[in-house]
Amino acid sequence: MLGIRRLLLTCRPGFRLQHTAIAVKNEPILEFKQGSSERQALKEALNEQKGQTLEVPCVIGGESVWTNEIQYQLCPFNHSHKVAKFCYADKDLINKAINAALSAHREWDLKPVEDRAQIFFKAADLISGSRRAELLARTMIGQGKTVIQAEIDAAAELIDFFRFNAKHALELQHEQPISEPPSTNSTLYRSLEGFVAAVSPFNFTAIGGNLAGAPALMGNVVVWKPSDTAMAASYTVYKILLEAGLPPNVIQFVPSDGPLFGETITESEHLAGINFTGSVPTFKHLWKLVSKKLDKYRTFPRLSGECGGKNFHFVHKSADIGSVVNGTIRSAFEYGGQKCSACSRMYVPDSLWPEIKKNLLEEQKKIKVGNPVDDFETFFSAVIDNKSFARIKKWIEHAQSSPNLTIISGGKYDDKIGYFVEPSIIETKDPQDPIMKEEIFGPIVTVYVYPETEYQEILHLIDTSTPYGLTGSVFAQDKNVIAEASKILRYSAGNFYINDKSTGSVVAQQPFGGARISGTNDKAGGPHYILRWTSPQSVKETHVPLTKWRYPYMD
Repeated sequence: MLGIRRLLLTCRPGFRLQHTAIAVKNEPILEFKQGSSERQALKEALNEQKGQTLEVPCVIGGESVWTNEIQYQLCPFNHSHKVAKFCYADKDLINKAINAALSAHREWDLKPVEDRAQIFFKAADLISGSRRAELLARTMIGQGKTVIQAEIDAAAELIDFFRFNAKHALELQHEQPISEPPSTNSTLYRSLEGFVAAVSPFNFTAIGGNLAGAPALMGNVVVWKPSDTAMAASYTVYKILLEAGLPPNVIQFVPSDGPLFGETITESEHLAGINFTGSVPTFKHLWKLVSKKLDKYRTFPRLSGECGGKNFHFVHKSADIGSVVNGTIRSAFEYGGQKCSACSRMYVPDSLWPEIKKNLLEEQKKIKVGNPVDDFETFFSAVIDNKSFARIKKWIEHAQSSPNLTIISGGKYDDKIGYFVEPSIIETKDPQDPIMKEEIFGPIVTVYVYPETEYQEILHLIDTSTPYGLTGSVFAQDKNVIAEASKILRYSAGNFYINDKSTGSVVAQQPFGGARISGTNDKAGGPHYILRWTSPQSVKETHVPLTKWRYPYMD
């Protein structure tokens, strides 16, 4: 990072950046082995937070504000533990947050991008160093993540978002048009005119930081509504950004009721964008609200959304069985299937199914579900809350009652202490059953066994049987089949994997996002994502006076 800091020190108003790529690497993922310093630091942070209730206010204009509408974030694996006490902003307070953000807009937008980038580089350094254990512990206790799932999310991915976004923002300044004498042409990458509303989900601490952080990096002011079930970790990220030098009014931290927040932000004439990750119905609702109110806005709001998927593993008869089994276990069950990229449907040829089934059942029995804080051998913990538990329970009940479905492993659940659901594998006779078409967002994967000679029909089925288009994997050693599948499934997944699981995208390596009803496919973690949060201005400066208006052909 020293080279970046030297560059930033020289990049001040009037200084023209040399077109040199800025060196940024992905944050190493720590292993937390027995006796390691990172394991010890994490244990200490977890012990400090056990039984603790973090108080999380609304933060408006840099001031902490409490309302009478008190809410609690509960620990998923021990719902008697109140992880955070917070309050909902009412309509007046949300509008106050909007006005506070707008008051800071011009100064923040005019701040050199080099100065804005420095804040995010520093925030990344803080998370990489002194604040890492605290943020991981908040994510583990509050969102029920295991050590490794918290590490790849709240540490590595969030650090990568901050660093690579800052790198891309700096390098974007070099993207300039051609200049021909007697004029000089340039592009200014302004922020959007107004404010951006960020609406973040529970399942990735990093997503919350990116949804609010990326627009702010590009000079926008942001009103951030964090998820109720990720409140403690989100507030910690917000505090880290302030510690790194983010001015108080640039991001307003506004916990609130979802429908009220949506109604209020879309009422403002200054709404310039919505950066969203969550459910399809919620994103559609926000889009409809914006469309109904288009006449009141000063500009067309940018809507960026990532909405989940019905992600597939397609297995060809030439596939490596070990890769299929291990990849499916990880993709379907890590973090309880609560990743928008998690494998939820699987298509296996009849010739391989006996062996794959045997191995899947053997590995499923080894999975430990429990308390990830007290037992680091836990593979996944409870699902996030009672609503999620009830939804997943209905799918298991559907499988128990349907003549087309057979639960071949798992299928049990218990919410007495935490919201626990067993990793469940279901076999279906009907590839069009709702369980193969609708998003579940839980530790359930359903398998359809097909005649191996009909793999082409299955590829077309995968492409057409759901409206989603987020992630998917093809397992095959036959190169011709891989090429064929890649063509047929061209629009079925925004992130497409060959002989790898459907989860695990890495910032700057596999920019993430899907289309169809999975979202607007803006590819978070890629170099073009930050362009969504700019309003470029083309500037032409002519250095020689115009001496006549007539053209030569007229003489």
